[in-house]
Amino acid sequence: MVVPLWAWAAVLGVILLMLAVDLFAHRRAHVVGVREAAAWSAVWVALGLGFGAVVWWVWGGEFAGQYFAGYVIEKSLAVDNVFVFGIIFSYFAVPREYQHRVLFYGVIGALVFRAVFIAAGSVLIASFAWILYVFGAFLVVTGVRMAMHRDQTIDPDRSVVLRLFRKVVPTTDQYHGPKFLVRQAGRWVATPLLAVLVLVEVTDIVFAVDSIPAIFAVTQQPFLVFTSNAFAILGLRAMYFLLADLMHRFPYLKLGLALVLVWVGAKMLLLDVYKISTWFSLTVVAAILTTALTASWLRTRTPTVLTRR
Repeated sequence: MVVPLWAWAAVLGVILLMLAVDLFAHRRAHVVGVREAAAWSAVWVALGLGFGAVVWWVWGGEFAGQYFAGYVIEKSLAVDNVFVFGIIFSYFAVPREYQHRVLFYGVIGALVFRAVFIAAGSVLIASFAWILYVFGAFLVVTGVRMAMHRDQTIDPDRSVVLRLFRKVVPTTDQYHGPKFLVRQAGRWVATPLLAVLVLVEVTDIVFAVDSIPAIFAVTQQPFLVFTSNAFAILGLRAMYFLLADLMHRFPYLKLGLALVLVWVGAKMLLLDVYKISTWFSLTVVAAILTTALTASWLRTRTPTVLTRR
């Protein structure tokens, strides 16, 4: 797959333009409602699918399939991020009107860190082909551990990063609007909003350790790995506000994500034994997620009450 430099520049230009549009649309702090979140989610999904169509038109169906597989994997794993973000926001009692600001800068940091991880992963794969088997084994083990501990939740109080942040950075216990830093008694101090942002960034880095190898399982093209990550991550904010109040409706989703990791890890381990087609792999991932979501809906739906006349 030959990707000219101008294509990279065009993609980065689109990402920066959309971030600027999003920042302008949310320049005033306000509570993002479900309707607004749904509209933005539709925009981000349309953008991601539209780019996949461009890949198909320029480079063909095989590379488009690899992009779509990476996009679906990253999009599904991002739901797990949403659950953790909800716990962090609840722990810090972050006002809803300031949550978008935190997630906006969190997404920018996620794009930068993931670009670094993808570049490092590409170099490792190009230099040591056997690293793919390490990635595969790591994904299988991670998937099994996720399935076994799917009911566990994070506790920010036990976070080493948070304790270190509070020890090193002077902080205030009060929010000062959407500000991350304020000046008090002649010195700059961090507001709780900055601590939240740090935890959000660290959380995404932890999740990237799983998601980046998972996408390398379906494509080793750096351009496709980055773009599938980027277009999935761009919609993370809207996804959070769309699903924040519905997290309890997905009891089987984490098990589904664990099975996805095991599947893509096994696909990596079987590279020299049997090559699984990209479109078949995408179908399996979609089937696993659909089953998990359907089972979750059936379990948590409100039962119909029959009244006798």
